[in-house]
Amino acid sequence: MEESSLQETGRSSPLTLSQKWQIIRSLLKYMAPLSLVYFAEYFINQGLFELMYFPNISMSHSEQYRWYQMLYQAGVFVSRSSLRCLRIRKIWLLSVLQSVNAVLLLVGVYYLFLPSLGLAVIFLIIIFEGLLGGAAYANTFNNIAVEIKPEHKEFAMGAACVSDTLGISLSGAIAIPLHNYFCGLP
Repeated sequence: MEESSLQETGRSSPLTLSQKWQIIRSLLKYMAPLSLVYFAEYFINQGLFELMYFPNISMSHSEQYRWYQMLYQAGVFVSRSSLRCLRIRKIWLLSVLQSVNAVLLLVGVYYLFLPSLGLAVIFLIIIFEGLLGGAAYANTFNNIAVEIKPEHKEFAMGAACVSDTLGISLSGAIAIPLHNYFCGLP
C-alpha cells in the first residue's frame, strides 16, 4: 500500500523493528511490574488457595476455596472499575505489595499459622490481593493509553498484554511443583 493511500485511510505506515523495540523498552516500566503482580497473584491462586484450610469451622474445605475465589474476583472487579476514583502511576508499588501478600501466605502455609490469624483476616488479604491485581491491570493500560503516541497505541497495548500472561504462566509452572511439595509433607 502506498503512503498516500495510507494517509487517506487514516492509518500510519507500519512500524519498523527498531521502532517496535523502542516502544517496548519504553513500556518495560509497566510491563515488568504487571508481570510480577500477576506472578504473585496467580502463585497465590494456583498454588496456595487450596492449601489455606481452616479446620473446625462451619465451612468445608471446598466452600472455603469457593469463598477465596469469589472474594478475589470481587476485589478485581472493584479495582478495575475504580479508574475514575483513583489513578496509580507507580505500578511497581502494586507489585511490591502483591509480592508481600504471596510471601506472607506462602510462609503461613508452610508454618501452618494461618488458622491462628482467623478466616476474616485471610478473607481481607484475599480481597486486597484482588484489589492489587485489578488496579495493576487497569492502571497499566490506562497509563499506556495516556502516554503513548496515538499512532503507536495499538502496538503498545498488544505488546503490554504479554506481561500479564507471562506472569500467570510462570507462576503456574512454579506453583504446581510447590503445591505437590506441600501436599507431600507429613
